[in-house]
Amino acid sequence: MDEQKKDSIEQQPEQIPPAEIKPAGKFIRMKPFKFIMLMFFTILITAGLTIFALTFGEKKVVEVKVPTGRAEFSKLYEAYDLLKNNYYKDIDDSKVVDGAINGMFDALGDPYSDFMVKDEADQFKSGLSSSFQGIGAEIQERNGSITVVSPIKNSPAEKAGLLPKDIILTVDGKSIHGLSASEAVALIRGEKGTPVKLTVKREGNTEPLNMTIVRDEIPVETVYGEMLEGDIAHIQITSFSENTAKEFEKILADYESKALKGIVLDVRQNPGGYLDAAIEISNLFVPEGKPIVQVQQKGEEPKITNAITGKKYNVPVTVLVDSGSASASEILAGALKESVGAKIVGETSFGKGTVQNVTALKDGSNLKFTTGKWLTPNGNWIHEKGIAPDVKVSYPSYASLPYLDPSMEMKKGVQSNSVKAAQEMLEVLGYEPGTADGIFEQYTERAVKKLQAASGLEETGVLTGDTTYALMDALRAKIKAEDPQLLKAKELLIGTPAKTE
Repeated sequence: MDEQKKDSIEQQPEQIPPAEIKPAGKFIRMKPFKFIMLMFFTILITAGLTIFALTFGEKKVVEVKVPTGRAEFSKLYEAYDLLKNNYYKDIDDSKVVDGAINGMFDALGDPYSDFMVKDEADQFKSGLSSSFQGIGAEIQERNGSITVVSPIKNSPAEKAGLLPKDIILTVDGKSIHGLSASEAVALIRGEKGTPVKLTVKREGNTEPLNMTIVRDEIPVETVYGEMLEGDIAHIQITSFSENTAKEFEKILADYESKALKGIVLDVRQNPGGYLDAAIEISNLFVPEGKPIVQVQQKGEEPKITNAITGKKYNVPVTVLVDSGSASASEILAGALKESVGAKIVGETSFGKGTVQNVTALKDGSNLKFTTGKWLTPNGNWIHEKGIAPDVKVSYPSYASLPYLDPSMEMKKGVQSNSVKAAQEMLEVLGYEPGTADGIFEQYTERAVKKLQAASGLEETGVLTGDTTYALMDALRAKIKAEDPQLLKAKELLIGTPAKTE
């Protein structure tokens, strides 16, 4: 009965006395569905306005979301957001990102891994192509310093007297300490005919050396040869570029027709290059099926590259190496030593036993990083140890005398380390400059006049300009003519029977 009364009251509100009804305020009648839709659009519009304000307002909020599953980058993204929002002026996003990548490579502590922006990547490629413009020296970064691995044969760097292990301190007065090798190359290279001033620290010298080197077109002609007495070929490989193996085969074929009895293979001051080029040249000497090199990548067993069928030169070989022989040079020397039995002559090689891969990014920049290590045929890792010669022969001490700046004027009364070096050069060449004490006196002046007379120059007794160049050229010619390492390598081949097939 109570339920029936309740229904009756709900269905018949008009029967309630007027005195009991309270007056209502203004209101809008709306169906539930329309009300829900209105609320939905209100929330949507509010959210849109909030996003617009945060994105385009005076205080923009930049949030770089960390990719799902890559929590290790959270610190990097957080740092970027803080820098982007709070640095006192606008930042260059591209440079900041490049800097972050550079930082990752620096953290590896590997001098052979490097990030190269587009310009640096282009220069790197040109170094292994047909030619480039610069001074012609292979460099690397070690412990924050830019060190010369070796100058390229007949390059301005070699003619100026730049030596392996020289440390380049400044380029045109700007310190390059802390730069990567690619960044340093970008400063050193330039248009043909333009000068670049280098300050160089050399082991054994108390004072830095100042050099002004005029850039030139550096042809990447990498193989040079000459026939020595006794039908011994002296073949020098200066680097392993894209055409080196073909150049080598051409010269070798020419010499084979001249009753070739032995080869002195010279990779001194050769900083390396393409691994494949070293393998191709090794294959000309290593018997089919014997190992040339082993390459071991992360978490894998070493993969052995064996010699394949093809033309083989079964002639006695000696290999010349020094502290500037690195990477592919050491692969070649190791293959010939352990799989052919060739004698290694000279000084211990540089010691680079890792392999790098170059990957191009979409913007033209490059990532060059170590992907593995290489081992000799017998499984030896020579990294940071080098290949020790079977017959050790050192350069004469005068081969390491410092470069003399032709713009410097040395005359009677001048005292300096450069005068001392000049006196040592004059003494080696037989001009009797007196005691090499760094004091330019009458005996030194007389020796300079003798040099000028022998060189067809005005006899002023002052060492500068063309006279300085004449002195260094004469010393370089003496070093080449009396090369003790080459003479020893040739001696080991004399009388050894030769055959070709």
